[in-house]
Amino acid sequence: MLSARGLFQEIVDNDVSFQLFCSIAASGETQGGWENGRIAALVPDAMRDLVPKITRHGADEDKHGRIFNALLRKRGLQPVPVPPETDYTMLLERRGIGLAHDKLRREQALSEEDVVVYLAHSRVTEQRAADQMDTLVRYFGDHPGLGKAIHMISNDEANHLAYCHEELLRLARAGHGRTIQRVLRESALVEIGVYRDVSLAVMAHMGRLLNWSAPKAAALAVGIRAAYAYERFSGWHRMVDLRMPQRRDALGGAPVTAAEFA
Repeated sequence: MLSARGLFQEIVDNDVSFQLFCSIAASGETQGGWENGRIAALVPDAMRDLVPKITRHGADEDKHGRIFNALLRKRGLQPVPVPPETDYTMLLERRGIGLAHDKLRREQALSEEDVVVYLAHSRVTEQRAADQMDTLVRYFGDHPGLGKAIHMISNDEANHLAYCHEELLRLARAGHGRTIQRVLRESALVEIGVYRDVSLAVMAHMGRLLNWSAPKAAALAVGIRAAYAYERFSGWHRMVDLRMPQRRDALGGAPVTAAEFA
């Protein structure tokens, strides 16, 4: 019987599949670090209080990229090119989710609505990231080679999600509630489709690298599509609700470094 634990174990145990997995993860985190850095530089004057938190968000994601690359180096591996169909961040941007990169490359201040859009989009994508890291902690939290890195990234992702909840609730009270709810819903419905497509693409690549049988590959594809159907029907609601987090001011203070993964 197929299990998530067994699939992850296969990917981790094989150098070539582990190389692709870490390369995809590192690329996405590094891209997120760049995006947050540019947003922090372009925040409008009325919202400058957010700059330290956005900066820390970006620093954390840069750190995660370095961690995944360090995990590769520990195995004597180098990053490999990320297949375009597995590039979650790029595909979200192409679907109009988040702030367009051409806007972030300009030296023009963002609007308040741009910052609201960034936070709403982040609330959705950080939910996905936090859920994925919870799964990895459950399966590999005590792994001698991966456990420490996974726990560190998982804790950061929980902080990022808490930050998004807290700031969006504050902005809703300041009059941005309708925009927040609209963008959250639009982002969630697009994200679940992109996540399905990326999951299918990643599993197709892994299947070729690991020589999975046709029935196994087909069963995995059915499972991914079934998960999407559930999310499209009702599961997406978990990605749009807002509640005050237990972790308050989660991105206050300086970023937590990871010197051992430098």
